[in-house]
Amino acid sequence: MSTLESEIGELWDRKQNGEVDAESAGEDEFATLGAFLEALEDGEVRAAEKSGDEWEANEWVKQGILLNFGLRENEAYEYGGVDHYDVLPLRETEDLGERGTRNTPDGTTIRRGAYLGSDCIMMSPSFVNVGAYVGDGTLVDSCDTVGSCAQIGEDVKLGANTLIGGVLEPVESAPVVVEDNVSLGAGCRVTSGFVVGENSVVGENTLLTPRIPVYDLVEEEVVYGKLPANRRAFTRFVESSVSDHDLFEGGAYKPAVVATDLETETLEATEREDALRE
Repeated sequence: MSTLESEIGELWDRKQNGEVDAESAGEDEFATLGAFLEALEDGEVRAAEKSGDEWEANEWVKQGILLNFGLRENEAYEYGGVDHYDVLPLRETEDLGERGTRNTPDGTTIRRGAYLGSDCIMMSPSFVNVGAYVGDGTLVDSCDTVGSCAQIGEDVKLGANTLIGGVLEPVESAPVVVEDNVSLGAGCRVTSGFVVGENSVVGENTLLTPRIPVYDLVEEEVVYGKLPANRRAFTRFVESSVSDHDLFEGGAYKPAVVATDLETETLEATEREDALRE
């Protein structure tokens, strides 16, 4: 166990036992909290990591984020000429330019404790919350939100107006994960700890949440809470259990996600394009 992890664990226990609060927290406590936020921003610690085939939350990291909320006072800050109140300031961004990462003006907001890798692009307006991890080469497009503790892989494309939900509590719950080389179309929503497998392409306005089934046509099974790797996914509507109700003329339907083989779909699209050009 690292020194920082043990210090956060000890401080968490003291907070839970009522031994420290926002009024009694002092220099030592704030030094620990500050070092923790710096470790998050440097990518040295993460709210979740992959173990084998599963993503697992680092509970102590989420505890550290909650401690920063619970032991800090609400203060006035200024951003873009507008006063606002929060327990955390926004993240300093001087280190981003050194890594080739861009955050365009007039509305790219990065909260303290967020990590952005090298060669990332944040378009205005967009928001990355505390504890989020954004991998190298990823695009966060206009009107996107990356929620607290969300884990975004390398070379990911988040289409405009995409919402990546945050999962901060309970601390043992893994957050939303978007693995490497994923492309999410405009208007997608990924919530409640859903995992989008690597190399997948998701059509616009698709809602990915554990409550909506994924019909995986590759393995011919229905899965919940994840989109397998190497899939092309899109929304379709399937018959609802109340489809025969008198109020629903023509039947009632509920959303579902259909996942097909990415390589096959891409090959067929290429063949069609070649045929059109001949």
